[in-house]
Amino acid sequence: MDRDWAEPLDLDAVAAHACYSRYHFIRAFKGAYGSTPGQYLTRRRIERAEELLRSANLSVTEICSLVGFSSLGTFSTSFKRQTGLTPSAYRDLYVGRAAAVIPGCYAMLWYGGRDARAPGSKDRNSQEAE
Repeated sequence: MDRDWAEPLDLDAVAAHACYSRYHFIRAFKGAYGSTPGQYLTRRRIERAEELLRSANLSVTEICSLVGFSSLGTFSTSFKRQTGLTPSAYRDLYVGRAAAVIPGCYAMLWYGGRDARAPGSKDRNSQEAE
């Protein structure tokens, strides 16, 4: 989940990979991390959104999509619940305190570039190794 945090959570696949049933996996995960897999993933996505709001010149809607939320309302509610601020208020508070803002096109390329590859296309590193 830490590697593919922007992807939809397929809890059945993750539980099967861990050789647990779905419900046993949720209980074991909560016992180890103190939150359900869905709560953990939402927290990680909001952390990524905080980073992008501080450093990238992207709209809140673009950041919402990049970090894996399909609804701006859900993103804003989750963001405010975790940080105490709306995404726009968070940006207003922190922009200028961090390093220079990264142009949005670079951030989109970095975060969205993986999904832009055509299905079945080879990874750039695997092509270079051949």
